[in-house]
Amino acid sequence: MAALDWRAIEAAELVRDPFDHIALPQVLEPECAAAIPGEFPAIKSAGSFSLTDAPPGPALGALIDDLMSDRFRAQMARIFQVDLKDRPGIVTLRGHCSARDGRVHTDSKSKILSLLIYLNDDWRHHDGQLRLMSREDGFYEAPVEIPATMGSMVVFRRTDNSWHGHAPFVGPRRALQFNYVESGRVSVVGQFRHRLSAFTKQLVA
Repeated sequence: MAALDWRAIEAAELVRDPFDHIALPQVLEPECAAAIPGEFPAIKSAGSFSLTDAPPGPALGALIDDLMSDRFRAQMARIFQVDLKDRPGIVTLRGHCSARDGRVHTDSKSKILSLLIYLNDDWRHHDGQLRLMSREDGFYEAPVEIPATMGSMVVFRRTDNSWHGHAPFVGPRRALQFNYVESGRVSVVGQFRHRLSAFTKQLVA
């Protein structure tokens, strides 16, 4: 199955404000976008889940394969002018938001690029939409807001000023998270943490 709309990816242009990013309203081929809602893993707890704990179906699996491909790596390296050779990629899934999610933050220094693809087929909420800002207290003046609709994608360069977050939202909110990280050790540790988090949520559910 065709998953990513490569024409949209290859035509993407880097935006500098409020920090280096690309934002595309639709990056999925129609067949992939139509199939994902029916096969997305049943995630009912907040937090990020590894693919082991939230196995993807065929359409979502095809999307993940595209993201992990050399072709996608080459496009991200070109757009952001960054060397991604031998940089591992980590994929996790989110399916539910709690009131504690969305606080404004910057990602850990182990991350090089951060990507989110939203996978909500009937998103009608204003809260829960990601905002990008240049300072921690700039939420209400954020120049960029990313819709949480099916196929919406944002990729940004991790810096000390790459602040992002969303207004509190409680309920289903599906997203695929993908990061290029500094080393394989970071990848292994990250996957272990996500698996431990998922196990803990199952115990308290």
